[in-house]
Amino acid sequence: MAGVSLKCGDCGTLLRSVEEAQQHAELTNHSNFSESTEAVLNLVCTACGKPCRSKTESDLHTKRTGHTEFVDKTSEAAKPISLEAPKVDEAATSEEALNADASQDAEMVVPEVDKTIVEELEVMGFSTARATRALHYSGNASIEAAINWIVEHESDPDVDQMPLVPANTKVEAPKPSLTPEELKAKQQELREKARKKKEEEERRMEREREKERIRIGKELLEAKRIEEENERKRLLALRKAEKEEERRAREKIKQKLEEDKAERRRKLGLPPEEPAEAKPSTVVEEKKSFLPVRPATKAEQMRECLRSLKQNHKEDDTRVKKAFQTLLTYVGNVARNPDEEKFRKIRLSNQTFQERVGALKGGIEFLEICGFEKIDGGEFLFLPRDKVEMAVLNSAGSELDSAIKNPFFGVL
Repeated sequence: MAGVSLKCGDCGTLLRSVEEAQQHAELTNHSNFSESTEAVLNLVCTACGKPCRSKTESDLHTKRTGHTEFVDKTSEAAKPISLEAPKVDEAATSEEALNADASQDAEMVVPEVDKTIVEELEVMGFSTARATRALHYSGNASIEAAINWIVEHESDPDVDQMPLVPANTKVEAPKPSLTPEELKAKQQELREKARKKKEEEERRMEREREKERIRIGKELLEAKRIEEENERKRLLALRKAEKEEERRAREKIKQKLEEDKAERRRKLGLPPEEPAEAKPSTVVEEKKSFLPVRPATKAEQMRECLRSLKQNHKEDDTRVKKAFQTLLTYVGNVARNPDEEKFRKIRLSNQTFQERVGALKGGIEFLEICGFEKIDGGEFLFLPRDKVEMAVLNSAGSELDSAIKNPFFGVL
């Protein structure tokens, strides 16, 4: 069977013709070639028609273009290989060699351009290299063409490199340049355009900065208003709680004085003093009994829970105060960071939590009033995000703050 390819004995590459073998030899210095019956692989991309001569080349084509479908046309392209060396046109080769030698020997110089236009461009702020390059590649025609070329090629990496051409290159005569009056008018026009563009950009940036300042100012004012409103509500709730505690303390003291007075009368052998307002008081109580019972608010439930906690542990006031402070920390963390789950989830088995809150009767109940729920079989207390009520948390903070600061809290 006649050979359909030439195989390089040094690297195993399959080549379709003698010309390819010669090129391969020039590139690699390999000289061991033999005729082979193995056809050169020909995979044609169905999307763009590009032929690939190896699996590696088709993989690279897929990476570059994303085309994955190829048709194997190896058998169609396989033809018996001719081992005759191609005839070389000696005349053409000699001419090409002469031209190559001439081009190699030619000296590279800066092209000749209209010096007057170059000076005009330099006056406008362009470097000599950029002006020369623009004038050369725009045909050495006019200052307008040179400026247009600079605008179009401003981002070229070699825009400021001086152009070089062979010394024997013919340069077309430049077209007449602008008159001094036209040059001044053109310069004024370009300066005016640049000034207007700069002013427009500055106005746009100033508008953006003003919008940003207004937005930030509104946000700060709104945040300040909300903070002041919350502080006002907190102070009102605190004053109300303090007045209530003071009233209860006065009633307690008054009751104690009445008991002491009754005890002294008993020791002196005097009969107990009849309360003067006993009957009217009874009537008032009877009237009150017919009024509908109002359910306790969250704040009242919290206050009663804290009072019960203090009564249950009144022998250890320091521990009770630490429990109140710990509860205030939990509530404050959730109020300031409602989206942070770590502040809304408490492990009940945590030793610190147990020592400060969990072991005290009423501590966990207070958190449950605030919205916490037991999950995972009672292992955690968790406050779901959708159940976070800032009003409830603010009330809890006010009640705890009052309980910590008021020495008469829980005396009843």
